[in-house]
Amino acid sequence: MDNGLEKRYGLLTAIAMVVGIVIGSGVFFKAEKVLTATGGNLSLGILAWLLGGLVMILCAYNFALMATKHEKVSGVVDYAEVLVGGRYAYFFAWFAAVIYFPAMTSVVAWVAARYFGVLMGWEIVGPQVMTLSGLFLVGSYVINALAPKLAGRLQVTTTAAKLIPLFLMAIFGTIFGLKNGILVENFTTTAVHTFTSKNPLFTAVVGTCFAYEGWICATSINAELKDAKKNLPLALIFGSAFVVLVYILYYIGLGARIAFETVFMQLGGTLLFIFVVISCLGTLNGLMMACTRAFYAMGVRDEGPRPQVFKVVDTVTKMPTNSALIGLMMAMLWLTYFYGANLAPKPWFGPFCFDSSELPIVTIYAMYIPIFVMQMKKEKELGFFYRVVVPALGVIASAFMVLAAIVSLRKAVLYYLILFAVLMGIGLLLKNYGHEEE
Repeated sequence: MDNGLEKRYGLLTAIAMVVGIVIGSGVFFKAEKVLTATGGNLSLGILAWLLGGLVMILCAYNFALMATKHEKVSGVVDYAEVLVGGRYAYFFAWFAAVIYFPAMTSVVAWVAARYFGVLMGWEIVGPQVMTLSGLFLVGSYVINALAPKLAGRLQVTTTAAKLIPLFLMAIFGTIFGLKNGILVENFTTTAVHTFTSKNPLFTAVVGTCFAYEGWICATSINAELKDAKKNLPLALIFGSAFVVLVYILYYIGLGARIAFETVFMQLGGTLLFIFVVISCLGTLNGLMMACTRAFYAMGVRDEGPRPQVFKVVDTVTKMPTNSALIGLMMAMLWLTYFYGANLAPKPWFGPFCFDSSELPIVTIYAMYIPIFVMQMKKEKELGFFYRVVVPALGVIASAFMVLAAIVSLRKAVLYYLILFAVLMGIGLLLKNYGHEEE
């Protein structure tokens, strides 16, 4: 399959994409939820981060094995096609294009604008922050659609910058926490005595899933990665393991809390927030890299609505510009939904208001399960460990994340699944739309 895309990215960009997308808004956005859900119990919070990280590593390792064998257009969609079938791959690609990538991208754009708004003294649900969210989406789209090589360099640069606040919190928070005895106390007692959920561990794990999510987006540049069969597995494995280590160190430092009060106020809270905004923008850039390629992944297979339009690659930028444009439009729609469901003074969608930063992630884990099952069935040349044990662990990890969501979110899951079914039904109707004109 001639995908028409240029081999422009190396191993460093791929690792930066994994680390840069995963480490970003989520750890700042969801760490507070984990602290609250676990009542401030540091041991229980660390367990939640470990479980969420283990799910990510097990799934990433499975896809790393697939990446050593299959190199086509769009990573995870390729694996779904080879192992489960073309029909399943289409619905996976459709889900990624209309729900997963744009929903994640829109939330991260708002989080970046939110932290910038804090710097400026704006209300986080005010018109300034929402306008800036849209501008961040457009800016990220322009960089990815018109200057994809610059987007790759930006991913490497922001990945380095975003590690600064995390390491500061991990180091100074731990040092001051040990010095003042707060860290030891938080390991043995609860700092917050009111739990927000009857299932604090599951609630916390679901919170971490957003912080850990994004690694799968690295597979979207599979066709543009030099020596992808070697570099993509390395990026997935080393990037994922590094993220888990950094998150746990950060959370331990955050648990001490003394760092914010004694260190960062002295160093300058403004500087810290600037690094947080840079971190969020790096995550946004990586997600937009995947978002702009989502409809292309269907079009190049001659599937989905008007594939002859979305598989077109610009001769100058070597980017699927039509796919990029509709990717931006989908992200804008999800940004509007996120505001109406979670930020508006009065919810716009009644019972269909849910956190679009969490439930689409849980869905994608459910969609990994058939891929892992068929991996066990079809990859007969692999040894027992890689063919059976590793995919089975991936199934268990994915099923655990789905169970955690059902237990902790309950009714929200039901209403989300109704919306999911409607959007997938639209995908079925549009599967062959416009093909007769080819």
